[in-house]
Amino acid sequence: MTDLLRQMIAIPSLSGDEKAVADFLQARLAAEGFAPHRCGNNLWCAAGQGPVVLIDAHIDTVKPVAGWTRDPFAPAVEDGRLYGIGSNDDGASVVALIEAFKRLTAKPQPYTLVLSLSAEEESSGRNGLEISLQEIEAACGPVACGVFGEPTSLEMVVAEKGLMVLDCAVKGVAGHAARNTGVNAIYKALPAIEWFRNKQFEKVSDFLGPVKMTVTQINAGTQHNVIPDLCTFVVDIRSNGLYTNEELLELIQAEAPCEVKARSTRLHGSSIAKDHPLVQRGLALGLPAVGSPTLSNQALCRFPSVKLGPGDSPRSHTANEYVMVDDIAKAVDIYVSLLDQLVV
Repeated sequence: MTDLLRQMIAIPSLSGDEKAVADFLQARLAAEGFAPHRCGNNLWCAAGQGPVVLIDAHIDTVKPVAGWTRDPFAPAVEDGRLYGIGSNDDGASVVALIEAFKRLTAKPQPYTLVLSLSAEEESSGRNGLEISLQEIEAACGPVACGVFGEPTSLEMVVAEKGLMVLDCAVKGVAGHAARNTGVNAIYKALPAIEWFRNKQFEKVSDFLGPVKMTVTQINAGTQHNVIPDLCTFVVDIRSNGLYTNEELLELIQAEAPCEVKARSTRLHGSSIAKDHPLVQRGLALGLPAVGSPTLSNQALCRFPSVKLGPGDSPRSHTANEYVMVDDIAKAVDIYVSLLDQLVV
């Protein structure tokens, strides 16, 4: 597994430009005796019969940040750490899930297991899991549940925040700043901004807390002596898995004292019931159940899932990224124990 991860690190696979690493992994899976399907730069393999269980990790990385003091594309192992771009996020999960897929499919399981290696996760692109999932479900049937490999310190994430970005506008009337004319759109926008600051939604997640709304950008005015007739602002919304983005948008548009438009509603929060077989199996294995503030491919899926994998989330997207080698083997054992003979 370490050798496979080293080879992946050495192949630049920036989000949206994953062809080379997808070619490499496709050939590798075929050489292992599997029949990988290709959908854009996404790969997937299926084995078994019955309800569909999806295991997914992403093959793309972010761009190296300026602080790297070593070559990000030259993997190196030092003191039990494997350094390299994407080692922590998300190469370790990729190689661990590939190994788990091999072990689980070596004997009959009471479900169809689908291994998904997806593109464009880091950029929330539209040519990632969304397109391959359509192909998977057309071939295998709807997904019953899933496990998303991400760096979680081998804790079981049972709830993940979603994201929605709003563009808001308040209109005034232009006038000369020296006169008592016009309606200042900035002043008129203040109650709307305060509304977003103070609004509390009723449903609060045990793991993620309340929906969080933050005004992050404001723009108004053309020059110093003109009363602005338009004030626009941007709101970052982190949903808590208890509301869909569409539900939140409808509530906000009905109550907020301004015009509200969503850039997208596709990145949903997620949560899974405590009595779901995946969660119960994880708890029986002694896995801590936690919430996560960071997005993953879970945001694109409506079926119940958990997020779990080797590596540490705070190390993602940092200089001199690394993963502990021992954690990769531990992750494989956990994936197999979590899914072996699981009834869904």
